[in-house]
Amino acid sequence: MKGRRLEGVAPLRRLAAALFACAISYACAPARAHDIPADVKINAFFKPAGDRLELLVRLPLASLIDTDFPMRGAFLDLARADEPIRGGIKVWLTDNIDVYEDGAVLEKPRIVAALVSLPSDRSFASFEEARAHVLGPRLSSDLDLYWSQQLLDVLLECPIRSDRLEFAIDLRVDRLGGAVTTALRVMPPGGAVRPFEFHGSPGLIYLDPRWHQAVLRFVVEGFWHILDGTDHLLFLACLVIPFRRLRPLVIIVTSFTVAHSITLIAAAFGFAPDWLWFPPLIETLIAVTIVFMALENIVGSNIGLRWIYAFAFGLIHGFGFSFALREQLQFAGDHLVTSLLGFNVGVEIGQIAVLFVLVPALNLLFRYVVAERIGVIILSALVAHTGWHWMLDRGAVLAKFPFPTLDAAFLASLMRGAMAVLILAALVWLASGFVRRFMQGKQGFADKALAKAPARERR
Repeated sequence: MKGRRLEGVAPLRRLAAALFACAISYACAPARAHDIPADVKINAFFKPAGDRLELLVRLPLASLIDTDFPMRGAFLDLARADEPIRGGIKVWLTDNIDVYEDGAVLEKPRIVAALVSLPSDRSFASFEEARAHVLGPRLSSDLDLYWSQQLLDVLLECPIRSDRLEFAIDLRVDRLGGAVTTALRVMPPGGAVRPFEFHGSPGLIYLDPRWHQAVLRFVVEGFWHILDGTDHLLFLACLVIPFRRLRPLVIIVTSFTVAHSITLIAAAFGFAPDWLWFPPLIETLIAVTIVFMALENIVGSNIGLRWIYAFAFGLIHGFGFSFALREQLQFAGDHLVTSLLGFNVGVEIGQIAVLFVLVPALNLLFRYVVAERIGVIILSALVAHTGWHWMLDRGAVLAKFPFPTLDAAFLASLMRGAMAVLILAALVWLASGFVRRFMQGKQGFADKALAKAPARERR
């Protein structure tokens, strides 16, 4: 019996020894490919000085994905880490940075210095401190450091012709983590620091843009924003589903564009409320506008009121545009007004592009597939269903915010808002006469065409 018990214990001992050996070998091996970090925060300084440009960057060491870090047991082996870290910097950083001088791309920046820093280090509060830190002494190789918890500081450099020229930079850092936030501070010679903060990779950034560069950027931004905004597209579809003729479309789309331009510009200049509950309120109201327009299409739309609805609801959508544009305004430089106009032009181009596709598609649908009235009801019901769920979901988010206190500041804001609404209502009333004559002119033309039709048939 004793021999049998020993025979059963021996395989268990061998299995335990094998598992222990695997654990030891894994701990002593270099750190292999690791998961993409969820949140990555990058701090950077951009400083042209004389005939060279210095770029100081601080990022998490874990953002150098697929880099084989040498290990000393469970800790980072700093004595052997320099070469693999520099290789990771080249793959994940320098190869994804393009710097432009007067429109010409410069050569890739070279690595001047790189060192691992503790998470508690605060040297990146200023350029001078950060530069001195990166060029200073390294951490002792005897420290027990977990590689996934440390920071990496890098000093990059590339030659330039002059520090007085126009610079632009393209930082393609969105692959370094699930959500990448970059704080970039530009330090022009003899000028004030220009701070930028953005998420992901914003594309080419002109550090001191000319007006046409800013306008072009915001035209493109507005165009893609309207195409990417599902709620805005559904609202636009609701506006035009019953009215696909030229004159109604001109009035409806123009009133929507003018309205969202008013609130977008007002928000950009700080005339919008800055309460935390205001953005979720606007998002909820945008869903309400979609449901309202879809239901109005179902019960029967009124061309005389449709442009007024488009104007009133466009004011709400303009605030929604402003939330999406808030981060982008830092790239406007000194051209805020022209950039806002460029964004509105881009939105208008996007709306026209949508209408060029939507109107012929609806005409074909109602001509060959389903009767117009039934088709309008079916499409509007589908949109109303989607908007209703958005309204409930966004309303649930809004309900989490406490009701605002009726203090003097809140009441003053309500008074200013009420005055703005009264002024806009007066403008709509003044414009209603022009719109009525415009539409009557169209109707009169149609009546004359019908009156002449029998005569032509007789001829």
